[in-house]
Amino acid sequence: MTRRQKKTLLRIITAGALLAAALILRHVLSLPWWAELLMFLVPYLVIGYDVLLKAVRNIAHGQVFDENFLMGLATVGAFAVREYPEAAAVMLFYQIGELFQSVAVGRSRRSIAALMDIRPDHANVIRGGEEFEVSPEEVDIGEEILVRVGERIPLDGVIESGSTSLDTSALTGESAPRDTAEGENVLSGTVNLGGVIRVRTTGVYKDSTVAKVLELVERSSERKARSENFITRFARWYTPAVVAAAVLTALIPPLFFHASWSEWIHRALIFLVVSCPCALVISVPLTFFCGMGGASRRGILIKGSNYMEALSKLGTVVFDKTGTLTEGSFSVSGIHANAMSEAELLDVAALAESYSNHPIAESIVRAHGGHIDASRVESVTELAGLGISAVIDDETVHAGNAKLMESIGVSPVCEHGCLDAHCGTCVHIARGNKYCGHILISDTVKSTSESAIAELKKSGIRTVMLTGDTAAVGESVGRALGLDDIHSGLMPEDKVRLVESMLEARDGKSTLAFVGDGINDAPVLTRADIGIAMGALGSDAAIEAADVVLTDDDPLKAAAAHRISKRTMRIVRENIVFALAVKLAVLILGALGIADMWIAVFADVGVAVIAILNAMRAMKK
Repeated sequence: MTRRQKKTLLRIITAGALLAAALILRHVLSLPWWAELLMFLVPYLVIGYDVLLKAVRNIAHGQVFDENFLMGLATVGAFAVREYPEAAAVMLFYQIGELFQSVAVGRSRRSIAALMDIRPDHANVIRGGEEFEVSPEEVDIGEEILVRVGERIPLDGVIESGSTSLDTSALTGESAPRDTAEGENVLSGTVNLGGVIRVRTTGVYKDSTVAKVLELVERSSERKARSENFITRFARWYTPAVVAAAVLTALIPPLFFHASWSEWIHRALIFLVVSCPCALVISVPLTFFCGMGGASRRGILIKGSNYMEALSKLGTVVFDKTGTLTEGSFSVSGIHANAMSEAELLDVAALAESYSNHPIAESIVRAHGGHIDASRVESVTELAGLGISAVIDDETVHAGNAKLMESIGVSPVCEHGCLDAHCGTCVHIARGNKYCGHILISDTVKSTSESAIAELKKSGIRTVMLTGDTAAVGESVGRALGLDDIHSGLMPEDKVRLVESMLEARDGKSTLAFVGDGINDAPVLTRADIGIAMGALGSDAAIEAADVVLTDDDPLKAAAAHRISKRTMRIVRENIVFALAVKLAVLILGALGIADMWIAVFADVGVAVIAILNAMRAMKK
C-alpha cells in the first residue's frame, strides 16, 4: 500500500468507529436534532472533507458535473432532510470503494511497472583502462561497458569478451534464460545471470531497445479505443442529465401533486447516488489497461487500446514469409546422393564450401557438424553466380547450381527422381565428370507457424501469405501451413497493392492485420489496419510503423494477441451491460420509493468494485 492509501484506510477506520459510536448513542440517548447533526457531521467530515474540497475546486474551474459533485450534493442533501446516518454512510462507503479502486489499479499496473523497471540505473564504462559509473545517456557508440552478474545491460551492443546467460523475460515474456557468448548481440534491458561480460556499444541510449520499449509503453495510453471514447463522451452528457432528472424528481411531485417534500427530495438524492457513473468511467479504461498489461507479460506490446479493439475484430491476417513464418536463414533440408552415401556427399560438399562465407556454404558446413580436414583441400576457386570449384584429394570437385553443371558438361540426374519435386536451392555436386548428387537448401518453417495458422483459422480468420520468393517455394510453404491464399514473386510495392485490394474487398466490420519482420515491410505494416512487427525490438522501422510489436520471432503470439484482445473486449462489454442494468433497476426502484440509500450505495460503490474485479481478469495470461 502507498502512503496515501494507508492514510485513506486510517480515515476510513476512524470514520467508521465514529459513525458506529454515533449510531449507538442515537439509539441509547434521546438527543435534539442539532446534537445528532453534530454527532454525525464529525465522521462525515473526517471521511468526506477531500471530496467536498474537490467538488468546490472543480466548480471554481468550470468542471461542475463530476462524481465529487454528485457525492457532495447527495450527502449534503441528505443532511438537509435530516438523514444524518445515511449521509455519513454514503460518504464512508464511497471512500471504501475509492480505496479499493486505487489498490486494484495499483495491482493492475504491476506488469507495466515491471516492464518499466527495465530502465537501467547506470552503465560501467571503461575509459583509459579505468571503470567509471555513469548515466547510460552519457555513453557513446563504440565504448566498452562492463556488465556484472545481476546487472541490467544498459545499452545495445556486442559481447567483446566473456559468456553468460541473459534473462530476457522483461522484453520477450519468455522465462527461459538465453545463453550468449563472445561476438553475439545483446539488447539493453536484459539481465546478466551468468558471468561478467564486456560489451561494445552499437548505439546511444536514446536509440537503444530499452528506450524504444519504454517510449512505446508510455505512449500507449494516448490512443483510446472507440469504447473508451464513448464512455468519456457518455459521462460528459450523462452527469448533467442525471442532475437535471434528480431536480425534476424532487420538484415536480410536491409542486404539482402535493406530495411530501422530504420524501421526494430523499428519492432524488437516492437517484443521484445510484446514477454516479464511477463503475463505467473507472472499469472500461482499467480493463483496456489490464489487457495491455497482460499482453506485455507475454511479450506483446500493443500501442493503444484502439489497436486492442481493432485486434478483436480481425477478419484477415496477412503474413510475410521470410523471417515471419520461416526462420529467414538457410539450412540443409535434404541430401540426395548418387552411387555414394549421404554422409560422403555431405563431406565432399562441406570440404568444397569450407573456404566460402556465402550463407549457402555456411549452411552446408553447419549441417556437416564434424571436423573438416583442410589438408585434403588443395585449392578453391569461387565462380561468381555459379558455385565453387575445388581440388580435393587430387580430384576436381564442383559444387553449385545447374548452370555450373551445364558448363562442365555434367547432367544432374537424381537416382531418386526427385530433382523436379523440391522447393528450395539445389547445390549440385560433381567429382570429375561424374554427377554425385545434390543437397537441398531451404528456409526452415518455424516450429510454431502451423499452430499459429491453425488457431487463427479456428477463430474464423482468413490467412494469407505474401512472399517475394518463387511460386514453387511459396506454394510449398503455404500448403504445409494450411494457408488460405498465397501470393509469390512480389516486390514491396506489390505487397502494398495487394493489401489495399484486400482492404477494399472486406465487409467493413472486420479488420486486416499484416504480420512482418518490421524491417523491409514498413510500407505495408503502415497500410494495414493493424501492423504487427515480429522480433523487431532493434528495428526503428518496426517501432515506428507497427501498431503491435511482438518482442520475439514467434508467430503464435500474433494469434495470442487476437485471443487476448477478444477476451478484453468481452470483459469491457460485460462491465458496461452489468453497470447500466443494475443502475437502471435501482433507479426505477428508487423512483418508486422501494430502494433506500443503502441499496443506492451498493448500486454505486458495490457495482464499481465488482466491475473493477472483473476488469482485473484481463491481466491473466
